[in-house]
Amino acid sequence: MSVNVHHWNSAADGQLTEAAMRKKIEAQGFRVTKYVYPPGTYFPDHTHAMDKIDGVVSGRFRMTMHGQEAVLGPGDWLEVPRGAVHSAEVVGKEAVVSLDATRK
Repeated sequence: MSVNVHHWNSAADGQLTEAAMRKKIEAQGFRVTKYVYPPGTYFPDHTHAMDKIDGVVSGRFRMTMHGQEAVLGPGDWLEVPRGAVHSAEVVGKEAVVSLDATRK
């Protein structure tokens, strides 16, 4: 299984804003919650009992899943299937504004 990172498309989606990204994710049937993670935040390997999306509005977030690593930046989001072992950490000195979404 591969890690499939989606990228914001300004030509199709308009300017990247928190509200616009939230609307795009919610349109896929997800409930969205905003979190702000300060530099140094690390989530060790864990799973969830539901399908999720981790989206980044600002900052950089390193996600590891299925033995693959991806660094998400502004406008990127990653689908995390239920039961998938994954970890995440803030990269750099900027906080990450994250849209954490779970299937409705």
